[in-house]
Amino acid sequence: MDLKVKIAIIGCGNMGEAIIRGILKKGLYSPADIIATDVRPERLKEIAADCKIETTSDNQEAVERVDLVILAIKPQIINGVLEEITPKTEKKLIVSIAAGVRLEKIEAILPKARLIRVMPNTPALIGCGISAISCGKVVTKQDEERALAIFGALGDVVKVEEKLMDAVCAVSGSGPAYIFLIIESLIAAGVKMGLSYDLAKRLVLTTVEGSAKLVKETGKHPAELKDQVTSPGGTTAAALYVMEEEGLRGIIQKAVLAAEKRAKEISFSI
Repeated sequence: MDLKVKIAIIGCGNMGEAIIRGILKKGLYSPADIIATDVRPERLKEIAADCKIETTSDNQEAVERVDLVILAIKPQIINGVLEEITPKTEKKLIVSIAAGVRLEKIEAILPKARLIRVMPNTPALIGCGISAISCGKVVTKQDEERALAIFGALGDVVKVEEKLMDAVCAVSGSGPAYIFLIIESLIAAGVKMGLSYDLAKRLVLTTVEGSAKLVKETGKHPAELKDQVTSPGGTTAAALYVMEEEGLRGIIQKAVLAAEKRAKEISFSI
């Protein structure tokens, strides 16, 4: 498949930059293939210098000159951006990573474009993310393969029905924040017990990384691996008893369901 089409990245925040760096690193595109836009002149100057790509503050100009557009923008501003670029989007592939913005919403404003919706997460910044992709009605096989390749440059990619996107947002989109809170709490506990911050951080990060890798590589259920660590009457059993007694399992599930509910509210309010 020929990926060598011109691409515009609308928005140079963290995810926009991650996409640019990811596709350049993987060699999917050359700097000459990419145009980036942002409302901050200083940000454009920084991206142009670091990535050697063309930049502009004119979204219409960028869209007009490319075949593929990635909307790496916040949902709060998407209406204005869509209305701005509408005249230039006929027969173009538009990929949106704006959280909570449904394809039908974008289609209503860009009726002549081909649309794909993607939910990435922040580990994409280091090439370790996971992105979920949902395709619109008139997307071609080549469009889909191109999107899979682009977001594959940022980590793993899965295809999902759009009706599951709010759940994806709650589990993996917001998920890094949950893990960061757990990491923060474990480090704080280590420091409280007398470990230095650096030592506690090293112990926790390696443990979290290794535990995730163990689940992934063995294919075992997390409960089975948990039981392998838990000796009768031991330290792990004592800790797990408190976690269960305090309702940690239920708190996590309740929190993720709250995130999904909020994602649905955002979806229908934009």
